[in-house]
Amino acid sequence: MSKKLIELSMVAFIGTKSVLATPMTRGEYCDYRGWKIPDDEDPNEPVYLVEYTDGGKANDERHNGYITMSPKEVFDNAYRPNGSLNFGDAIRALKEGKKVARSGWNGKGMWLILTHGRVVENLEPNSFYEKCGFEAPVTICSHIDMKAADGSMVVGWLASQTDMLADDWAIVE
Repeated sequence: MSKKLIELSMVAFIGTKSVLATPMTRGEYCDYRGWKIPDDEDPNEPVYLVEYTDGGKANDERHNGYITMSPKEVFDNAYRPNGSLNFGDAIRALKEGKKVARSGWNGKGMWLILTHGRVVENLEPNSFYEKCGFEAPVTICSHIDMKAADGSMVVGWLASQTDMLADDWAIVE
Protein backbone atom coordinates (compact mmCIF):
# COMPACT_ATOMS: atom_id res chain seq x y z
CA MET A 1 0.00 0.00 0.00
CA SER A 2 1.45 3.40 -0.92
CA LYS A 3 2.30 5.97 1.75
CA LYS A 4 -0.27 8.41 0.32
CA LEU A 5 -3.02 5.76 0.30
CA ILE A 6 -2.27 4.87 3.93
CA GLU A 7 -2.48 8.55 4.92
CA LEU A 8 -5.86 8.87 3.20
CA SER A 9 -7.24 5.70 4.77
CA MET A 10 -6.35 6.46 8.40
CA VAL A 11 -9.40 6.62 10.70
CA ALA A 12 -9.50 8.09 14.22
CA PHE A 13 -10.11 5.70 17.13
CA ILE A 14 -10.34 6.11 20.90
CA GLY A 15 -8.92 3.23 22.96
CA THR A 16 -10.66 1.52 25.83
CA LYS A 17 -8.38 -1.42 26.60
CA SER A 18 -7.60 -2.79 30.06
CA VAL A 19 -3.91 -3.55 30.34
CA LEU A 20 -1.16 -4.55 32.73
CA ALA A 21 2.04 -2.55 32.30
CA THR A 22 5.49 -2.15 33.75
CA PRO A 23 8.00 0.63 33.01
CA MET A 24 11.39 -0.22 31.53
CA THR A 25 13.77 0.98 28.84
CA ARG A 26 13.61 0.05 25.17
CA GLY A 27 16.85 -1.91 25.67
CA GLU A 28 15.39 -3.85 28.61
CA TYR A 29 12.27 -4.61 26.57
CA CYS A 30 14.33 -5.96 23.66
CA ASP A 31 16.42 -8.05 26.10
CA TYR A 32 13.22 -9.38 27.69
CA ARG A 33 11.89 -10.41 24.29
CA GLY A 34 15.25 -11.85 23.21
CA TRP A 35 15.62 -9.31 20.41
CA LYS A 36 18.58 -7.24 19.25
CA ILE A 37 17.79 -3.54 19.53
CA PRO A 38 17.99 -1.82 16.12
CA ASP A 39 21.04 0.43 15.71
CA ASP A 40 18.90 3.51 15.06
CA GLU A 41 16.88 3.17 18.32
CA ASP A 42 17.83 4.52 21.76
CA PRO A 43 18.22 1.66 24.26
CA ASN A 44 17.65 4.12 27.15
CA GLU A 45 14.29 5.41 25.87
CA PRO A 46 11.63 4.98 28.58
CA VAL A 47 8.89 2.56 27.51
CA TYR A 48 6.29 0.26 29.01
CA LEU A 49 5.93 -3.45 28.52
CA VAL A 50 2.16 -3.68 27.98
CA GLU A 51 0.03 -6.80 28.32
CA TYR A 52 -3.48 -6.71 26.88
CA THR A 53 -5.64 -8.67 29.31
CA ASP A 54 -9.01 -8.21 27.62
CA GLY A 55 -8.38 -9.75 24.24
CA GLY A 56 -5.67 -10.90 21.91
CA LYS A 57 -3.90 -14.23 21.74
CA ALA A 58 -0.84 -14.54 23.98
CA ASN A 59 2.39 -14.07 22.02
CA ASP A 60 4.82 -14.88 24.84
CA GLU A 61 4.67 -17.97 27.07
CA ARG A 62 5.39 -15.86 30.18
CA HIS A 63 2.14 -13.93 29.76
CA ASN A 64 -1.56 -14.76 29.46
CA GLY A 65 -2.31 -11.86 27.11
CA TYR A 66 -0.78 -10.24 24.05
CA ILE A 67 2.33 -8.21 24.96
CA THR A 68 3.89 -5.27 23.19
CA MET A 69 5.94 -2.18 23.93
CA SER A 70 4.66 1.38 24.16
CA PRO A 71 6.78 4.55 24.38
CA LYS A 72 6.27 6.17 27.82
CA GLU A 73 4.75 9.38 26.47
CA VAL A 74 2.25 7.49 24.30
CA PHE A 75 1.32 5.18 27.19
CA ASP A 76 0.97 8.02 29.72
CA ASN A 77 -1.38 9.89 27.37
CA ALA A 78 -3.56 6.81 26.78
CA TYR A 79 -3.86 5.06 30.16
CA ARG A 80 -4.68 5.89 33.76
CA PRO A 81 -4.03 3.64 36.75
CA ASN A 82 -7.01 1.79 38.20
CA GLY A 83 -8.33 4.06 40.95
CA SER A 84 -7.94 7.13 38.72
CA LEU A 85 -10.79 6.38 36.32
CA ASN A 86 -13.53 8.84 35.41
CA PHE A 87 -17.25 8.14 35.56
CA GLY A 88 -17.39 7.28 31.85
CA ASP A 89 -14.71 4.63 32.43
CA ALA A 90 -16.75 3.29 35.36
CA ILE A 91 -19.91 3.07 33.22
CA ARG A 92 -17.96 1.27 30.46
CA ALA A 93 -16.65 -1.24 33.04
CA LEU A 94 -20.18 -1.80 34.39
CA LYS A 95 -21.39 -2.53 30.85
CA GLU A 96 -18.56 -5.08 30.54
CA GLY A 97 -19.89 -6.89 33.63
CA LYS A 98 -17.34 -5.56 36.11
CA LYS A 99 -17.86 -4.15 39.60
CA VAL A 100 -16.72 -0.56 40.25
CA ALA A 101 -16.26 1.65 43.29
CA ARG A 102 -15.05 5.09 44.25
CA SER A 103 -11.55 4.94 45.74
CA GLY A 104 -12.88 6.56 48.93
CA TRP A 105 -15.19 3.58 49.42
CA ASN A 106 -12.22 1.18 49.80
CA GLY A 107 -12.33 -0.90 52.94
CA LYS A 108 -16.05 -0.37 53.31
CA GLY A 109 -16.98 -3.20 50.95
CA MET A 110 -19.09 -0.90 48.78
CA TRP A 111 -19.33 -1.34 45.01
CA LEU A 112 -21.68 -0.97 42.05
CA ILE A 113 -22.92 -3.50 39.50
CA LEU A 114 -25.10 -3.23 36.44
CA THR A 115 -28.23 -5.35 36.78
CA HIS A 116 -29.57 -6.21 33.36
CA GLY A 117 -33.24 -5.74 32.62
CA ARG A 118 -35.61 -8.65 32.44
CA VAL A 119 -39.23 -9.48 31.82
CA VAL A 120 -41.28 -10.84 34.72
CA GLU A 121 -43.74 -13.23 33.12
CA ASN A 122 -45.70 -14.12 36.27
CA LEU A 123 -46.40 -11.73 39.12
CA GLU A 124 -46.27 -13.07 42.65
CA PRO A 125 -49.58 -12.70 44.51
CA ASN A 126 -49.62 -9.53 46.64
CA SER A 127 -46.36 -8.32 45.08
CA PHE A 128 -45.67 -4.63 44.70
CA TYR A 129 -46.39 -4.88 40.99
CA GLU A 130 -49.74 -6.58 41.50
CA LYS A 131 -50.76 -4.11 44.24
CA CYS A 132 -49.95 -1.22 41.87
CA GLY A 133 -52.17 -2.65 39.16
CA PHE A 134 -49.48 -4.03 36.86
CA GLU A 135 -50.32 -7.03 34.76
CA ALA A 136 -47.83 -9.61 33.56
CA PRO A 137 -45.57 -9.44 31.74
CA VAL A 138 -43.71 -6.57 33.46
CA THR A 139 -40.48 -5.22 31.95
CA ILE A 140 -37.85 -4.27 34.52
CA CYS A 141 -35.25 -2.00 32.91
CA SER A 142 -31.50 -2.30 33.43
CA HIS A 143 -30.24 -0.36 36.43
CA ILE A 144 -27.18 0.15 38.62
CA ASP A 145 -27.25 -1.43 42.09
CA MET A 146 -24.91 -0.79 45.03
CA LYS A 147 -23.60 -3.09 47.71
CA ALA A 148 -23.75 -0.81 50.74
CA ALA A 149 -21.35 -0.74 53.70
CA ASP A 150 -23.87 -2.64 55.85
CA GLY A 151 -23.96 -5.49 53.31
CA SER A 152 -27.38 -4.64 51.89
CA MET A 153 -28.06 -4.13 48.18
CA VAL A 154 -29.40 -0.73 47.18
CA VAL A 155 -31.53 -1.22 44.07
CA GLY A 156 -31.41 1.67 41.63
CA TRP A 157 -28.35 3.58 42.89
CA LEU A 158 -28.22 7.19 41.67
CA ALA A 159 -24.97 9.05 41.05
CA SER A 160 -24.46 12.50 42.53
CA GLN A 161 -22.78 15.24 40.53
CA THR A 162 -19.71 14.67 42.71
CA ASP A 163 -19.70 10.98 41.70
CA MET A 164 -20.09 11.86 38.01
CA LEU A 165 -17.24 14.41 38.06
CA ALA A 166 -14.85 12.32 40.17
CA ASP A 167 -11.64 10.85 38.76
CA ASP A 168 -11.16 8.27 41.52
CA TRP A 169 -13.21 5.36 40.21
CA ALA A 170 -11.72 1.85 40.30
CA ILE A 171 -12.60 -1.53 38.85
CA VAL A 172 -13.09 -3.93 41.76
CA GLU A 173 -11.64 -7.41 41.24
